[in-house]
Amino acid sequence: MKLVILDRDGVINHDSDQYIKSPDEWKPIPGSPEAIARLNQAGYRVVVSTNQSGVGRGLFDMDTLNAIHEKMVRTIAQVGGKIDAIFFCPHTADDKCGCRKPKPGMLEEIATRYNTVLSEVPVIGDSLRDLQAAVAVGAQPMLVLTGKGEKTRLDPLLPAITPIYPDLAAAVAQLVK
Repeated sequence: MKLVILDRDGVINHDSDQYIKSPDEWKPIPGSPEAIARLNQAGYRVVVSTNQSGVGRGLFDMDTLNAIHEKMVRTIAQVGGKIDAIFFCPHTADDKCGCRKPKPGMLEEIATRYNTVLSEVPVIGDSLRDLQAAVAVGAQPMLVLTGKGEKTRLDPLLPAITPIYPDLAAAVAQLVK
């Protein structure tokens, strides 16, 4: 099974320091929905792994998060793409859970649900915590420069094994070539 794991905010859609709190605030990064469709056409299952501490902070509720995700799924479907599953952590950093990236719990749950090991599975993110979680489970971290990616690229803790791409479309082009 070919699997790829994507972060949401800053990879698929534009990010906001004020959080994406409603479906209206969710705006796709140009080319990202088409890149997901291209992954599907190449035989990849696409899973989203996203920290959503806005739930834990009380900025939005689960119904709103579900509505945001429904908009994302619909937008991607309109160009022939499909998200196989969405995994999220609703906790804040203060909750000390095991599922909030950079901890590996969410990625370990994906491995369990898909009955696979994540070695060499691409994990595409824009923040250091996405990449650190990938390395913790032996997956292949890939950085995109959208979202927080430009800042992340300069972080001295960036894993040395991380290839860097301008955006999701460029990362996908490399994966499916």
